[in-house]
Amino acid sequence: MTDAVPLASGRDADVFAIDDRRVLRRYRHGGDVAAEAAVMAYVAGLGFPVPTVHQARGADLVMERLDGRTMLSALLAGEVDAVEAATCLADLQHRLHALPPRLGERDDARILHLDLHPDNVMLTSRGPVVIDWRNSTEGPAELDVALSAVILAQVAVEEDHHLAPPAATLLAAFLDRVGVGLLTVLDSALAIRRNDPALTGRERELLGAAAALITGHRSGRETTSVDGV
Repeated sequence: MTDAVPLASGRDADVFAIDDRRVLRRYRHGGDVAAEAAVMAYVAGLGFPVPTVHQARGADLVMERLDGRTMLSALLAGEVDAVEAATCLADLQHRLHALPPRLGERDDARILHLDLHPDNVMLTSRGPVVIDWRNSTEGPAELDVALSAVILAQVAVEEDHHLAPPAATLLAAFLDRVGVGLLTVLDSALAIRRNDPALTGRERELLGAAAALITGHRSGRETTSVDGV
């Protein structure tokens, strides 16, 4: 599609505007988008908010062009606050994990996004829409929640990062809104994050501090719940 106009770039993919209704997401290092397109079509059929997929071929995914901006951009612009963003993220996690698994290999497995954070949620005229499903799989719902927490915590513990204060507020509010099983799969979430080839060395160095921040918040919350305070 030589007439596509560059629209945005992520860590491993570029997005091009085809026209006012469609965009092309192209992975720079190749791959097959068939599995990503399949899970998007499946959750869309169950009412979960994702872009409509028009075509999937090789490393190219042609999808609905969404209006609005990312949740991250809205946070930076002051259009939403961290608590509102956390509530939205927790609600999207809950809605996604309420869906029946597509593959059905285990009854207790749920569809996992595994990269659900403010830059992968578009705030559109039809509500929040979740994008970038390349990492999606099936497994325990807590793993999805834990990975979102790790991603937020990595930003929160980066002292020189301009988003550290709002990320810390968002993380605390998010953890207050999700279930208590997160810590049981935190090590697995950290391993997935550590093995992400798109991460920088500095981001990997922050994983220990990120885990400590999450553990400290959850432990304090659960202790308070037990004490009834």
